[in-house]
Amino acid sequence: MSILETKDLHLDFRGLKVLFGVNLQVKEGERHAVIGPNGAGKTTLFNTITGTYNPKRGKVFFKGKDVTGYKPHQLSRIGMGRSFQITSTFVNMTVFENIRLAILSKNGIRLNLIRDVDKMIDITHQTSAMLERVDLINERNIRAGSLSYGKARALEISMGLAMDPELIMLDEFAAGMSREETHYATELIINMTKGKTVVLIEHDMDVVFSLADRITVLHYGKILATGTPNEIRANQDVKNAYLGDLEI
Repeated sequence: MSILETKDLHLDFRGLKVLFGVNLQVKEGERHAVIGPNGAGKTTLFNTITGTYNPKRGKVFFKGKDVTGYKPHQLSRIGMGRSFQITSTFVNMTVFENIRLAILSKNGIRLNLIRDVDKMIDITHQTSAMLERVDLINERNIRAGSLSYGKARALEISMGLAMDPELIMLDEFAAGMSREETHYATELIINMTKGKTVVLIEHDMDVVFSLADRITVLHYGKILATGTPNEIRANQDVKNAYLGDLEI
């Protein structure tokens, strides 16, 4: 069963066509990678699925429901989470406070000047448990802006996972990371997304082939191929399109 599907998705910017009839199907519970060179339309596709852009033509379906034109916050409420290419944490707040915000949001609690969040014992316990799970407990009192790049990205991914989405979209989460940081973030995603659906854009082919159950190759705004990692490795069209660009 598909949890996410796009049908005949088209998008252009001031006459410049970027997506040409993209039909993407993501199965429930799978880790699905979208790969392709710069300019292939990967991030545009993500932005269209997650409500930043409205398609010129076509539809986006989430859990069988037409969500075309939904705003990002509306999609978040119904179970779709997204991590961006750049970190989007609250840099002047501690790691604990950042995760706690995500836990509060998951529980439908809005902060105001009257509530004393420090007295919410259950929220504190949930936050501490999440920090343990994502191996950030030692950084709990460090400001997010003082973290290493890899830890900051891990925090941002963890905030998305703390919202407990059914589907999480990851946009080049390993970009700019060292090999050690990439390994840590990859293991975090594997361990924290069991039973969930993940769609990721990624240029690091080691990450793609270690994470993905299926891969879609996007080429000049069109889907060139979709298949298992072994099928994509063996696909001659993919080899021809990316000869010298991708090592797969």
